Amino acid sequence: MPAGSVGRYDAECDVLVVGFGCAGAAAAFEAASAGADVRVLERAGGPGGSSALSGGELYLGGGTPVQDACGYQDTTQDMFRYLEAALGPHADPEKLRVYCEESTEHFRWFVDRGVTFEHSLWESPTWMPPSTDGLMWLGENAWPYNTLARPVPRGHRPATGAYGGWLLMEKLIAAARGAGAATEPDTLATALVVDGAGRVVGVTGRRHGEDVAFRARRAVVLTTGGFVDNEEMLADHAPALLGHGKVSDGLDDGSGIRMASAIGAATRRMSVVEVAMTVLPALAVRGMLVNGHGQRFVNEDVYPGLFSAAAVLTQPGPYWVIIDEEGFESVPEAERWGVLPEFVEEELAALEDRLGMPAGALESSVGTYNQHAERGRDPYFHKDADWLRPLKPPLAAIDPRRGFHAGGRGSAGAGTGAAGFTLGGLRTTVDGAVLDVSGAPLPGLYAAGRASSGLHGAGYVSGTSLGDGTFFGRRAGRAAAGG
Repeated sequence: MPAGSVGRYDAECDVLVVGFGCAGAAAAFEAASAGADVRVLERAGGPGGSSALSGGELYLGGGTPVQDACGYQDTTQDMFRYLEAALGPHADPEKLRVYCEESTEHFRWFVDRGVTFEHSLWESPTWMPPSTDGLMWLGENAWPYNTLARPVPRGHRPATGAYGGWLLMEKLIAAARGAGAATEPDTLATALVVDGAGRVVGVTGRRHGEDVAFRARRAVVLTTGGFVDNEEMLADHAPALLGHGKVSDGLDDGSGIRMASAIGAATRRMSVVEVAMTVLPALAVRGMLVNGHGQRFVNEDVYPGLFSAAAVLTQPGPYWVIIDEEGFESVPEAERWGVLPEFVEEELAALEDRLGMPAGALESSVGTYNQHAERGRDPYFHKDADWLRPLKPPLAAIDPRRGFHAGGRGSAGAGTGAAGFTLGGLRTTVDGAVLDVSGAPLPGLYAAGRASSGLHGAGYVSGTSLGDGTFFGRRAGRAAAGG
């Protein structure tokens, strides 16, 4: 929208933040703390967004007090080496380096905002600990990552059981408001306002059926989320998620990315996605994860987002967890999330037949697995010896498409057995400045969170969305306040 065509502005401020999730809250806090007059536009009736619905993990390390209290000595270099591999190939080295170098400071920033972390570790593989433990493993102790960097847990969790995104956002929202940021809820941004010199000077939008406009004297910061809820954009850029579930608040429609692209902004890594299968890691690690042909394809003790991506993006489905009675019963009932086997058979040939696998395929996979497990080895995929044990009949097959909790078609996650969100977005500098297609900054425009392309290459680990969203949101807010 050309600035000359805006008849009037409903409000003016120094820094205008669009979107009030974790990145928007961090940007608003820092800009307001730097002395800027800040307003935050939020299309929903209140703040929080997809961040408030998340698990709440923050990927932090380098020697935090929680790590120290749990007996783990971490370094910036070990953190960098793990993330470079797990978020790769082609993770952003510049962003990754500064994120790792300033990770302990970022931890202190959360503590200063009132976020508390218990000094205890959840040891077992899981998507979400049911406890209030402040630290968890996120694949750092699995092959090949344990050969690249010293294994240290870095999943930091707010002091609440299970999902903690709501608590994290509660603290960040209070911090942003306490610093002086004003909120404009129920306001959908529709276009960037650009002056004759090409500088972004505001935003137009809609609120309660009426057109509105806001002027930004210094800068606009886009923190509008990704585009998993936009089927057209998925088809164009990330078709791997078409047909699968969506991890979002339902409003991640790529609007910020589209608005910036309309004025020449560059995008990066638009095909990269996070994928999570409704496979319970505690069960998979005690058995085998196989594809539709009955073949193993990954070490089951790796971070579950990585085995999910390996399955959905590279393997023929459907996917199954194969486990025996001893393995199933060794998981405490409360930690099984209501998951039940779909099929149980004494004979592998019968199980193959019921799963529609080629004759002999599963027999071969289980036979090979058992042969090596008896020697405490996994030469094909290098699962840790602590999890290796020959599987004994009867064997069960667990179907991820049934979901969690209820163990039936109406349970959480029922459907394809996979859900995800997008990781690509606007190309930005480490300080959040949005770059145009020639690599030059677009004056007056910043972005952070899933509206931007952050740390990630082709991989993902839990905590790197809330972590990089808040970290680079902070940097964008400070830079925007500086004008």
